[in-house]
Amino acid sequence: MTRIENLTKGLNAETFGKTDEAIYSVKYALLIISEAAQKLDTIATELCPGIPWREIRGLGNRLRHEYDMIDVVRIWRVVEKDLPPLKQAVQAALLRLRESPDENP
Repeated sequence: MTRIENLTKGLNAETFGKTDEAIYSVKYALLIISEAAQKLDTIATELCPGIPWREIRGLGNRLRHEYDMIDVVRIWRVVEKDLPPLKQAVQAALLRLRESPDENP
């Protein structure tokens, strides 16, 4: 998520849509996030309730199989709207795990 933030720093929807390197890099980073969500499975839901894990996993499927039909505007919306709460939830979960590793999944 930090890489996506770094890649998109200073960009807006219009400039993002014109920057092929950022588009491809963000898509790949989102694919990695989706794959991590897939591997974590129910642990992700337990650690970060309220996060739309199914949609995150689904985005990965679309990036893998419908890559030629991915709307850049939708990708930008994910970066702008969906990533900040996900990052916050994941950081909070990691902090809880570090503080009391025996009490968490």
